[in-house]
Amino acid sequence: MRNTQDTQLLFELSHAGRRATRLPACDVPETPVAELLPAGVLAAAPPELPELAEPHVVRHFTNLSTQNMSVDTHFYPLGSCTMKHNPKRNERAAAYFGALHPLQPQESIQGILRLLYEAQQYLCEISGLPACSLQPAAGAQGELAALLVAAAYFKDQGQSHRRKVLVPDSAHGTNPASAVMAGFGVVTVKTKTSGAVDMDDFHAKLDDDIAVFMITNPNTVGIFEPNMGPIAEAVHARGGLIYLDGANMNAILGIARPGDFGVDMQHYNPHKTFSGPHGGGGPGAGPICVTDKLAPYLPAPVVAKRGEGREASGENGGAEYFLDFDRPKTIGRLRSFLGNVGVMVRAYAYIRSHGPDGLRAVSDNAVLNANYLLSRVKHFLPVPQGDRCMHEFVASGAKLKSERGVSAMDLAKRLLDYGYHAPTVYFPLTVKEAIMVEPTETESKATLDAFAETLFKITGEDPDLLHEAPHTTPISRPDEVQAARQPRMCYCG
Repeated sequence: MRNTQDTQLLFELSHAGRRATRLPACDVPETPVAELLPAGVLAAAPPELPELAEPHVVRHFTNLSTQNMSVDTHFYPLGSCTMKHNPKRNERAAAYFGALHPLQPQESIQGILRLLYEAQQYLCEISGLPACSLQPAAGAQGELAALLVAAAYFKDQGQSHRRKVLVPDSAHGTNPASAVMAGFGVVTVKTKTSGAVDMDDFHAKLDDDIAVFMITNPNTVGIFEPNMGPIAEAVHARGGLIYLDGANMNAILGIARPGDFGVDMQHYNPHKTFSGPHGGGGPGAGPICVTDKLAPYLPAPVVAKRGEGREASGENGGAEYFLDFDRPKTIGRLRSFLGNVGVMVRAYAYIRSHGPDGLRAVSDNAVLNANYLLSRVKHFLPVPQGDRCMHEFVASGAKLKSERGVSAMDLAKRLLDYGYHAPTVYFPLTVKEAIMVEPTETESKATLDAFAETLFKITGEDPDLLHEAPHTTPISRPDEVQAARQPRMCYCG
C-alpha cells in the first residue's frame, strides 16, 4: 500500500517549530555572529527553510524513491543506452575511495592512481588500441574528445583541409553533434534496409577531404557491420581516420577488438559495457582509446608510471604512478581533478571480477538473451533487420499503427502499467515506429518470457485504453517538449 501523504514538497509539509534535532543549551559565553564575521558576508535574514521532524523527512524521500523505476526494481528493456545490473560489490569498491580528497598530493594517493593506470591498460587491451585517457566525463564527451584529437592530429600534419566527417544515418544522434562541435562538417551516409552501410553511397561521398568516418559497431539496429574491413581500408587509403562509437561494446567483449578491425579511436560507455551510474543518476564517464599516432593529442592528464624495474620497495614494487601533464600536443583538460573516479573504480572492479573469460561470457549472454527475445517478439512485431541480432534489435510498430491505430509510444507507455520500463522508441529513424529492445546479459528466461507475453497482450488491448496509458503512474503523459525546454527546477511557492 503506497503512502502518498508525504510526497508533497518539503516546504508544503513544513510546520513552524518542528525539529529533527535540538541542540543543548550553550555552556560557554555566547558571541554574536556579527562580531565574528565581516558585515559584508552576513545575510540580512535567516534563509527560509522547511521545518520538519525526522520521520517526515525519511518518509518523504523514501516514498519519492519508490515512485521511480530502477534496475533494482524493474526490468529495463531499454535499448541503445541500456541500464544494466550493477553488482553491489562494485558500489562498495567505489565507496572505499570516497574519503580521498581531490587535492591530496600524488604521493599520498598511489593506490587510486595505480588502479586508474591499470584501468587504462585494461581498456587498451579490450579495444586493441594502445593509448587511453580517462578524462571525458560521459560518452558524448568522449566522442567530442576523440574528434578534437583528430582535428589536432590533422592540424599537426598540415592537413587542416580535412573537415568532412561521414556518419551513417543509423548513428546515435550525438555523433553528428560531436563532429559539429569539434569544427567538422557532417555528411550523412545512407544505410540499406538490412541496416548495413550502403557501400555505393559511402564510396560516392568518400574523397580526399575526409577526416573521420564515425561508426557504431555493432550498430543501432543490432547488427555487426558486415563491410567494416572494406570501409576501414577505403578510409585509410584516403588518409582519414575511423572512429568507433563504443556504446555497444557490451556485445563484443572478448570476441572482437575495434583496433583489430581498423578503428583508430573509440570511446567506452562504462555504464553499459562494464558497470556504473548513467545519465541523471551519474556522473558518468567516457574514456577514449586511440592508436599510437594519436596518443600525443589525448586529453591530459593521463595516469602514467615510472621507476619500473628499479629496486623494488613498497607496495608498488618501486614504481611511482603520477598524473602526466607534460604532453605538449594534448587537446587539454576536459575534467577537473582525476575525472569521475568513482565510475572508473566500478569499471575496474567489473573487469577484474569477470576476467577475460567472464567478459566474453557477458557478451555471449547479452547476445543470447537479445536473440531469444527477438525470436519471441518477431511474430507479432516485425523486425525489419531479420532473424539474428547482436545485443539488441529494433522492432517496427508500423503495422500495429496502420491496422489498429496504436503507436510505438502507446505501446511503450502501456508497458509502464505492467511494471516494465519503456523501451527506446522512434530510434533509429530508419525504422518506422521503431521499438528498440535490449534485455542485457543478466536477465533470466522467465523475465524475458513474461516481457514477451506482456508485449503480445498489449498489442491486443483496446486502442483507447492504450492512447491514455499509463494509468498507474503519478503522472500520465506530460508535455515532453515543454518539460525539456521549460523545466521548473526550483520551488516557486
